[in-house]
Amino acid sequence: MNALPSPPVAAGQANVGSRPLLLLRILLPVMVLAAGIAAWELVVRLNDIKPYVLPAPSVVFQTLVSDWPVLSRSLLTTLLTTLEGFLAAAFGGIALALLFNQSKWLEYSLFPYAVILQVTPVIAIAPLLLIYLPQQVAVVACAWIVAFFPVLSNTTLGLNSVDRNLAGLFQLYGASRMQTLRYLKLPAALPYILGGVRIAGGLSLIGAVVAEIAAGSAGAGSGLAYRIAESGYRLNIPRMFAALLLLSAAGIVIYAALALTSHLVLRRWHESALGKDN
Repeated sequence: MNALPSPPVAAGQANVGSRPLLLLRILLPVMVLAAGIAAWELVVRLNDIKPYVLPAPSVVFQTLVSDWPVLSRSLLTTLLTTLEGFLAAAFGGIALALLFNQSKWLEYSLFPYAVILQVTPVIAIAPLLLIYLPQQVAVVACAWIVAFFPVLSNTTLGLNSVDRNLAGLFQLYGASRMQTLRYLKLPAALPYILGGVRIAGGLSLIGAVVAEIAAGSAGAGSGLAYRIAESGYRLNIPRMFAALLLLSAAGIVIYAALALTSHLVLRRWHESALGKDN
């Protein structure tokens, strides 16, 4: 006698089952971080390591609190530069990819130069930009250079990855190029675009930091990168760690915000954002 098939699992039950897994994915990194901080604190205290060699996490936190007025201003400056570079990269990369999609001649003519711009180290370009451009413009340009190519390449890939059958159907019904772009290519390329934007968010922060370091004394009092360099010169290692902590936190927040935006945009229709049980 054949066994009866098991009843299907309700969507609500599946979601309940996935909650412990989500909680575990959050708790495990937190536990690893807590263990690492505790081990760091213990090593410093047991070996009586001086703060100018390796500060304990408690000292770094105290420095972050005491130097917050200075570090917060530098953080805002770096974030403003990052935002400006990111917006320029996102809008510029998407707009140029749309032009490439409409004109292959334009893509063949300009895309190699975008590749050259990407593979050239920004630390080598930054001093030249600081010579020929105003300081703030040069710093934003460095952030734009680093973040621009992922948006351009991902958007171009997405626009060129449209299903040929759907493209043929649009052509069969006499859709114009703009209609095909609006109703077929852009929706199909949206996951690629958002993926490129997520990458660009972190890279724009890296570009801003590199440009601020290249600016050197010309960027005195500007961003967190200058604070890190200044702290190194003065052997104020706790402030250096505090500034690094703020940079890391800023990068995590930027990535999380962009990832959440991508999920909210795609969650109702794209496989990358749908739950496995949906």
